[in-house]
Amino acid sequence: MAHLSLTLRSTLLGAVAALPLLSAPVLAESVKLTLLGVGDVYNFTESKGRGGFARLNAVARAERAANPNTLYVFDGDMLSPSLISGFDKGQNTIDLTNIVPFDLAVPGNHEFDFGPENFIEKVKVSKYPWAAVNITNADGSPVEGLGGVMVKEIAGLKIALIPAGQDTSPEVASTGSLKFLPTVDTAIAAAKKAREDGADLVVGVVQTDMTNDRALIKSHAFDVILSGDDHSYATAYDGVTAYVETSIDGEFLSPVDLMVDIGEKDGKRTIKWTPNFRFIDTASVTPDPETKALADSLEAGLDKTLNVEIGTTETALDSRRNVVRAEESSMGNLIADAMRAETGADIAIMNGGGIRADRTYDAGTKLTRRDILSELPFGNTTQVTELPGSQVLGALENAVSQVEKGAGRFAQVSGLTFVYDPTAPAGNRVSEVIVGGSALNPDAIYKVAVNDYILGGGDGYGALGGGKLDPSLGGHLVANDVMAYVEKMGTVKPAVEGRIKVLGK
Repeated sequence: MAHLSLTLRSTLLGAVAALPLLSAPVLAESVKLTLLGVGDVYNFTESKGRGGFARLNAVARAERAANPNTLYVFDGDMLSPSLISGFDKGQNTIDLTNIVPFDLAVPGNHEFDFGPENFIEKVKVSKYPWAAVNITNADGSPVEGLGGVMVKEIAGLKIALIPAGQDTSPEVASTGSLKFLPTVDTAIAAAKKAREDGADLVVGVVQTDMTNDRALIKSHAFDVILSGDDHSYATAYDGVTAYVETSIDGEFLSPVDLMVDIGEKDGKRTIKWTPNFRFIDTASVTPDPETKALADSLEAGLDKTLNVEIGTTETALDSRRNVVRAEESSMGNLIADAMRAETGADIAIMNGGGIRADRTYDAGTKLTRRDILSELPFGNTTQVTELPGSQVLGALENAVSQVEKGAGRFAQVSGLTFVYDPTAPAGNRVSEVIVGGSALNPDAIYKVAVNDYILGGGDGYGALGGGKLDPSLGGHLVANDVMAYVEKMGTVKPAVEGRIKVLGK
């Protein structure tokens, strides 16, 4: 019995000793990662107690203090357009964001409003890295100061940030010879490569519209996508990819907390996570004191220069985004009339996307320099080109080719009227163009006042190219032409008068 008991005891002890090797679970390590994205921050000050860099920086500081495993990223558009960027070409935004630097910044189309040289200058003085996987020089070489995929090691996690800009930037900004590869395809390829290279988490930081956002989400190549461009706030999660559309001017922010479990199964590393979207209305945020002091100083400097009355409008003015990009606008008429009057041109064409204040003015409003520069913040100049009527018609066709999308190419005009059919195929929508009381003559030469941006083909206005320029008539800032016109008139009374008509209405 003793012999049998000793044998049994040895057998049992051996079996018990072997159990941990055979069946003990591997305990997972849990990490809380916070992702904070923001984009489309144009105004350095708050608006109605919400947004602005002082509140944004306060939130970023608080998130980093609460969780050292925080990534703070920018997904495009801050150098322009704003009232002050017309003076400093966006330097104010660099100074303000350098106070609480991003971990990564992606250029939006508005980073190139003052040309690629200005963008590169601003990159050099940024205290944070800029990157985009789909932007190169014309020969495919890297753009100076612009990186690609960024890999961050945080609390044992290998996180790949995939930065991508909007591939339509050459159509809507002054990108020079820079080359923009397809946003969606390039970003997805980079995300898949990062995963193959061992990234635990893949995060897209993108400046692109919601159509492209949906394609990026559908690819399931990303764990998280932080996106700008649409000026709206949204969050979504389809069980694979978490998504945040990052609002405008830092008004509403959504930090995403990922509760990440790092484990092992069958000898392989496993990563599991769930997202927690938090909502921050910055109206409830106390501004960061350091940032507020700089913003207040900038505001004081602007006040001295801009709060000067230049004239009165007898009629109501409307520069709302949905109006200037889709129909005749009283503000659009004022601007186009001023361009024509100050140059003596036969026709003036202004792209609605260049009119930016997005507001209304009551009849009787005293107009100030601030008002006009808020409407025209890009620093564009008025140019006069001589073109045949056939090219004028081509420009008008372009103007209404994407009206259903609310595109900025929609034209505000002076010196002509036209009718168009939005249901007809793009390129064949315009009819009944009248210039100076007569039908547009395709062979006649007209002097056309435009801004230098669309003259160079911006917003799809290739039809304006190739004409004879008259440098003696242009070269002033569009905003200066409008201010001079209002001051000269003393009282203006622009109204919607049927310059642009929709067929059948």
